[in-house]
Amino acid sequence: MVFDEKIHTHLMSVWRESKSFFGVGGKEGMLLLTDNHFIFLKRTERMKKWWKATVTRQVVRLIQNSDVMITHDGYNEDDLRIDLENTKKTSEVSFNNILSLDIEKKTWGNVLKMKVVEEGKKKEYQYAVVQDWVQYPLKDPTRFLKVNWNSFVDFIKSRQQITE
Repeated sequence: MVFDEKIHTHLMSVWRESKSFFGVGGKEGMLLLTDNHFIFLKRTERMKKWWKATVTRQVVRLIQNSDVMITHDGYNEDDLRIDLENTKKTSEVSFNNILSLDIEKKTWGNVLKMKVVEEGKKKEYQYAVVQDWVQYPLKDPTRFLKVNWNSFVDFIKSRQQITE
């Protein structure tokens, strides 16, 4: 990430699933949009107490207004830099490496589907915002939110530089 990039969207409690042949299960993390990058960070242990309270506020906010273009107090560009340096399982994709974005409305929630070029390989992911989790035997989402991904997709598309 370039040091002068600003965070435009910060979603927490996001479930990411890989759509590859060997993709098993999913991961919980944060989804961020900066000026030029799409970033998925696996949940960090660094801000555990802050995480729980902020996720609760996020759920209430997204139930009231489903637009995902939100940010949270208490997490800024400096925190993102620290997390990017300290988290090994990070997915940071330039907007120009995003091949396609689709929104799929399901009965249980809305999903953002992406095809990207990551480390020279084409990969497919889907993202959903989680409302509630089960903790035992393994942490897994039980309910998802029906969020509006349209402004999120429009933001990325408006900043892509198409070269063919």
